[in-house]
Amino acid sequence: GSEKCLAKGCPTPGPVPEGTIRVYSMRFCPYAQSARLVLAAKEIKHEVININLKNQPDWFFEKSPSGLVPSLETSNGQVIYESPIVCDYLDEVYPGKKLTPADPFQKAQQKMTVEHFSKVTAVLYKILCAKANNEDLSGAKEELQEKLLKLDEILAKQNSHFFGGSEVSMVDYMIWPWFELLIIFDVKDCLNKTPLIDKWCQQMLQDPAVKATYIEPDAMLSFFKLYIQGDLEACDYGL
Repeated sequence: GSEKCLAKGCPTPGPVPEGTIRVYSMRFCPYAQSARLVLAAKEIKHEVININLKNQPDWFFEKSPSGLVPSLETSNGQVIYESPIVCDYLDEVYPGKKLTPADPFQKAQQKMTVEHFSKVTAVLYKILCAKANNEDLSGAKEELQEKLLKLDEILAKQNSHFFGGSEVSMVDYMIWPWFELLIIFDVKDCLNKTPLIDKWCQQMLQDPAVKATYIEPDAMLSFFKLYIQGDLEACDYGL
């Protein structure tokens, strides 16, 4: 939803209605977006409650001990948190398209790609901070380029359109949100040297789940500017 985020002092939401699942989220959080991509791809009936991550309600720590999103709550009060665990749970519990391969080696391959990608997120965070402080980005950009080249090699070796094969699967949804961020970090030119990833991005933009959860670059950039400045209401940008 586009309701405002719940902050400290907001009352605890009631029980989750039967036949639905609740996701605690934040509109601009890439980790939460992965969970929303899985919910959309599997057409799972769900409700979204957005949390103000700079000023969490006290009760939220029962839903996510680290105070981070995403976390899930089921209609019988079970709570699941941490992005990869949330995404795996949704894929295991709900029928419909399976996003994770059944083959143990292919499953391991997807997890290795996600693990490899976590190095990219670290560099993106560096770039974000440098951008906010108007510092020089060239060193961090080179580092990003090098990490993206490795990912491009993975696609080349697999000889596939997507990171899991011929169609979109879990690994693609785990890393996609960060590519939406690339566009706002002024580092999209890093994709010029990685033609396979560039092509992957174009194909991901056609995916129905990606279209359903896509965040306009202007809104994303405005949010991040406020967020880095420590603005407590950053997460409600544009509402």
